[in-house]
Amino acid sequence: MAAKKSKAKAVTSAQFQELIVKHLRSTYGTDEKKANDQAWWKATCSAVNEMIFERLTETQKSNAVNDSRAVHYLSLEFLMGRLTINNLHNVKVFDQAREALKALGKDINEICDEEPDMALGNGGLGRLAACFIDSLATLNYPAVGYGIHYEHGLFRQDIQGGRQIERPDSWREYGNPWEICRPESVQEIPLYGYVETVFGEDGQLRKVWHAGRKIKGVPWDIPVVGYEAQTVNVLRLWESKAADFFDWDVFNAGGYIDSQAEKSQAEAVSKVLYPNDETEAGKELRLIQQYFFCACSLKDIIRRYKRNHSDFSNFSKQAVIQLNDTHPTVAIPELMRILVDEEGLNWDDAWKVCNESFAYTNHTLLPEALEKWGVHLFEKVLPRHIEVIYEINRRFLEDVVEKKWPGNDEMKRRLSIIEEGESRMVRMAYLAVVGSFKTNGVAAMHSELVKEDLFPEFYELWPERFVNVTNGVTPRRWLLACNEQLAKMYDKTVGTDWPLHLDQLKGAAKLADNTKFQKEFMAIKREKKVELADEIEKLCGIKVSPDAMFNILIKRLHEYKRQHLALLHILALYRRLLENPDYDMGPQVFIFGSKAAPGYKLAKDIIYAINKVADKVNNDERIKGKLKVVFMPNYRVTLAEKLFPAGDVSLQISTAGFEASGTGNMKFALNGALTIGTMDGANVEIREEVGDENIFIFGKNCDEVKALKAEGYNPWDYYYANPELKAVLDWLDTDFFTPGKPGELSSIKNSMLDGGDPYLCLADYESFTNQYVNVDAAYRDQAKWAKMAIINSASVGKFNSDRSIEDYVERIWKLEKVLPKQ
Repeated sequence: MAAKKSKAKAVTSAQFQELIVKHLRSTYGTDEKKANDQAWWKATCSAVNEMIFERLTETQKSNAVNDSRAVHYLSLEFLMGRLTINNLHNVKVFDQAREALKALGKDINEICDEEPDMALGNGGLGRLAACFIDSLATLNYPAVGYGIHYEHGLFRQDIQGGRQIERPDSWREYGNPWEICRPESVQEIPLYGYVETVFGEDGQLRKVWHAGRKIKGVPWDIPVVGYEAQTVNVLRLWESKAADFFDWDVFNAGGYIDSQAEKSQAEAVSKVLYPNDETEAGKELRLIQQYFFCACSLKDIIRRYKRNHSDFSNFSKQAVIQLNDTHPTVAIPELMRILVDEEGLNWDDAWKVCNESFAYTNHTLLPEALEKWGVHLFEKVLPRHIEVIYEINRRFLEDVVEKKWPGNDEMKRRLSIIEEGESRMVRMAYLAVVGSFKTNGVAAMHSELVKEDLFPEFYELWPERFVNVTNGVTPRRWLLACNEQLAKMYDKTVGTDWPLHLDQLKGAAKLADNTKFQKEFMAIKREKKVELADEIEKLCGIKVSPDAMFNILIKRLHEYKRQHLALLHILALYRRLLENPDYDMGPQVFIFGSKAAPGYKLAKDIIYAINKVADKVNNDERIKGKLKVVFMPNYRVTLAEKLFPAGDVSLQISTAGFEASGTGNMKFALNGALTIGTMDGANVEIREEVGDENIFIFGKNCDEVKALKAEGYNPWDYYYANPELKAVLDWLDTDFFTPGKPGELSSIKNSMLDGGDPYLCLADYESFTNQYVNVDAAYRDQAKWAKMAIINSASVGKFNSDRSIEDYVERIWKLEKVLPKQ
């Protein structure tokens, strides 16, 4: 471990300009007069890559020489977004690059807009993984991120006639200057086939898996640049290819399409993020995806370990493998298979290595999100792994559960990794808990619910295994890069070290009452709102006033996140304005950004309803522009970077007890938005940091939600008890918003009444709308609002992903920093 941090060599704008021109000519074969913006962007990337790749090599050398313990972060999602501006900031050459491009007649923002989003994730899970690998590099911890090199990331969302249409997202259609292919580390992965029991040379029984098919895993490395670029780690993404991908004999015999069948089947594995699993073929592809990237990653980890070690006695001391949710859980039986079948360890020794190497992060309390795979599917695709899982389960039930609860067959049934029933299932979350030395939740409240509600018996067995690590976000992207004006204001106020030590922003809270500081802060907010208003007009054709209160709800579309509760509130406001055009409220804009899973009909219906209500509200002159509704298409990281700085109000309105943490709530608060939210996820901790008077809490808390459900929740009671609520729900049955098509929006009403309103929208409706009156009143007192916004922004230093990583290191990973030589 190096004692002192050295500073990177400074590069002047003139030097950076020379690098850009050099790569424009020698790397991309064009010149300043002919080059289009894409060539300029790639040349800029190549210029900064000269610094990044050099530091990547130094980082890898230092880790190899030190034989460092490293974390291997396995995640099916990495929602990286764009890297150019982030990397320029982290290498500390953003200003030089801007000046260099300006001297060449180019605007850095226009050039960086050429970069497609690296949308290799769905939402919070993938964005959190991106923040974590950023922080690991910034804090100089040895780490490798492992995932899948999807050809198509999360779909591109078009809105046609108000409805979501999914289109392919070809993020690397014209190449990606950040990634490097590593053919020297290709892995071969078996699938299908059968298992044979044989006697080994030592007379012991051995299991041999005869694969029916093999596919290749080709690694692509994306450098992960820490702030100030002392450490550059790697995100390694696996692309699937056929082992022998072209059959010449079939081709020459005229089977032009059949000759590539194996190639197409193999490449389907890394073709798309989350293939639709409503069909049996879709389920099979998803399981293969998960096994493919886990198996490739484990082979890679073992290959690296064997450079310095001849046996596995130190494996768990050198490698910790973090399972980001249940998707990578199949890595547990895969490591056991490798250790027992290929490396010759006995079961007990192999299990000790395995159990001491894995740690599991739980991200959800939703039963449908806790993956289960049919035993029949495992038997078909991974026949050896189901045998390993059976043996893990047998030993767990006989050696652990029986010892704790002797003779209690009901407890064995409840805790079994294999769920019995009409169709036997493998409970992947149970396998993750049993096979890991630590299980963590992602917010204080969530971690308690993991222990109390989700895994209470496992917690009783192993209380020392359960810990909390509250999520965080990287301030480098979510303030420094996306809100340059506010970042510079903080530089002047608290110094320039806050991107590494976010707690330093607390120094600005002392100025929350300062009129001059308030005006400067709110001027920046208005500037970001003007920019967003321009973007809304460009994308949606809707004009909104930057002087209106911007209420923003951006996250994955799911019933528990309750976008439809916000819609009911909008309908109520619209109804009040129609009944009384002078209704006392300040102008408000409600802005949504969200994607619905392709097979999730109600979520897609909610998007349609928001758009149809927007069409009516935005064009109704009777309400004098007091209310506007916007649904921004194709929500992604790049759009989020415009939305978070512009938000006045952050809607975090999930049903209490359902959101594990949330990270959008942190990004909004950091950029000076006030939260209206339930006591759910990280909202609870945000409230503790900013103070009760600077957040708007509504709705039933977790205990009240449980109690209401236990006593028998009846949404009809709320429907009949509140005339306004009844009126807006009944409105959805008419053709008021869908002329000539009555009932097109009825599915939303039906879900809340006939469907039982599982997420208690109607129970929380009155509290939500009443609290919004307080939000509106507070916003109209701009001096008060400015003070509250400043306190929010300056008080959320806790929610830095650097702090999260330090908690992981202390409570789970036990890593040491390694500083490469400069």
